[in-house]
Amino acid sequence: MSSSVLWMFPGQGSQGPGMLADFEGHPVTRELLQQAEDTLHQNLIKLMGPDGDEEILRKTENAQPALLTIGYVAAAYLAHQGKDLPAMVAGHSVGEYTAAAVSGCVSFEAALKLVQTRAKAMAAAVPAGQGGMSAVIGLGEEALHTALKGIEGVYVANDNSPGQIILSGTLEGLTQAEEAVKQAGAKRALRLNVSGPFHTPAMHPAAQAVESFLKAHPLQVPKSPLIMNATAKLTENTEEIAHNLVAQITSPVRWRESMEAAAEKGITTCLELGSGKVLTGLASRCDDRLTAHALSTRATIESWLEGRDALNTSS
Repeated sequence: MSSSVLWMFPGQGSQGPGMLADFEGHPVTRELLQQAEDTLHQNLIKLMGPDGDEEILRKTENAQPALLTIGYVAAAYLAHQGKDLPAMVAGHSVGEYTAAAVSGCVSFEAALKLVQTRAKAMAAAVPAGQGGMSAVIGLGEEALHTALKGIEGVYVANDNSPGQIILSGTLEGLTQAEEAVKQAGAKRALRLNVSGPFHTPAMHPAAQAVESFLKAHPLQVPKSPLIMNATAKLTENTEEIAHNLVAQITSPVRWRESMEAAAEKGITTCLELGSGKVLTGLASRCDDRLTAHALSTRATIESWLEGRDALNTSS
């Protein structure tokens, strides 16, 4: 087990056509992709391929299972080729469920069903068009909270990095909040293309659905401990992991603190596995002790392993 490496898994918004990359071309990953399709009864391979429909893939009930699948597949390939496990794992929002599966807390099949349950419940929790999320760029945490005073129905959903905080809530509240943070000095306030007010109390029905699933499917002790979204703390306690997988649905994702905690525990290298490179961009902004790499294809995984092995040989 590598004592200085963290594997991390992205959340909703990182999906896109072509995210399948070259993973269908290897027996290990191809088998997992087929298992995902059989479990979910979805044509994920086509949906994640280069000709996948972006609008269909963006839907919560499709995006979340797709992100879990490709993150798990990428991690399986890295583990197969690299013969090593990370010191710890973490995931952003739905990526935390990928991290739990990769760590061995829950089987791939059960994780697929769990995330499908979560996604459907989140999509149904608030009618489309009655909630959303906005990114606030370039405003400190204290100034942000001051600007939001008196605005109802708006919550901090993600603390991603210094100067990047995501708000979530009602559309009316977000409109007021966007204007307020701009007046307070924010560089930008951007409405995100998501279907609901995630990580707020409005998602309580989804939290209940996930809690019921986890009670029926007890977790196993992980091979690598997890840094949890809701607490930014490292744990391998299955009761804590289950509790936090539920809590994060209605609570903020404390990603900045999670990256700082990883660095404090001796992590120097963060590997983003699956689709996109959002978390790679955030890592060093959260803590300059961290170096991150986005491994979204077999080719990038192999290239990183070659570099690691060459460094180990020379030292």
